[in-house]
Amino acid sequence: MVDATLGEGGHSFAFLSRFDNIKVIGVDADSGIQELAKKRLEPFGGRVHFYTQWAQDFFSDYPPAHKKPDTILIDLGVSLYHYEKSGRGFSFRIDEKLDMRLNAKEGVSAADILGRISERELADLLHNNAQERYSRRIANVIVKARQKGTITTTGALAALVAQAVPAAYRHGPIHPATRTFMALRIAVNGELSRLHSLLEGALRVLEPGGRLGVISFHSLEDRLVKVFIKEKSKNCTCPPEAPICKCNGRRSVKILTPKGITPCREELVRNPPSRSARLRVAEKL
Repeated sequence: MVDATLGEGGHSFAFLSRFDNIKVIGVDADSGIQELAKKRLEPFGGRVHFYTQWAQDFFSDYPPAHKKPDTILIDLGVSLYHYEKSGRGFSFRIDEKLDMRLNAKEGVSAADILGRISERELADLLHNNAQERYSRRIANVIVKARQKGTITTTGALAALVAQAVPAAYRHGPIHPATRTFMALRIAVNGELSRLHSLLEGALRVLEPGGRLGVISFHSLEDRLVKVFIKEKSKNCTCPPEAPICKCNGRRSVKILTPKGITPCREELVRNPPSRSARLRVAEKL
């Protein structure tokens, strides 16, 4: 099995504990969180191998020392470690440096993006990545504020968002900065832009008869996963108006979860962060 988003190793721990003969390859771009996973999975010894890189890069150059996996799990959520312990500004509940990089050694930070993006680009980013309804108002306030100085902390950004939105939204059921922070995190880590190549790579490496499972946590991700699996389940991907099939397509997966699997009531009580999770599974033909 490849746990393509290892995190703190919770999923791998569950698989290794339940199946005595399974071997796991754990992949994560964050070396810091991977150290936590190594400690957690230490009791399983040689049944676990670790790779520190983005999962799509791992799949594009799959190590020949390992047989092709029978199972691949991709959890697109962000670990609680990143929100609570990483110190990289994933949460507006803690005032810290506005970074948001999962791999702190590459790419640009959220503060860098806020410092150089145009008002229109920022509004589009907030709307496209998180469907923020007040994206233009928030972008306008941020751009005006950065004329007086750079926005470098989570507290400063959260305060600007609260200032930009209407009072009813500010005091609504979720924090007004929730979608802004999500949109920036997605942009910083290229979460949506990486997703298609990640899914393509995973399916290519997966052993025929094996299963690919993907857990998503917001509608944009889930839609991309749903469309990908649906397209791979078709014999022909040509446009409906095409008179003759030219794609030479061939159905490559069987959908095992047509509507996806969501958490039951008991899990919601036991594990509240699972409330927006949806699991989709496909079997490679």
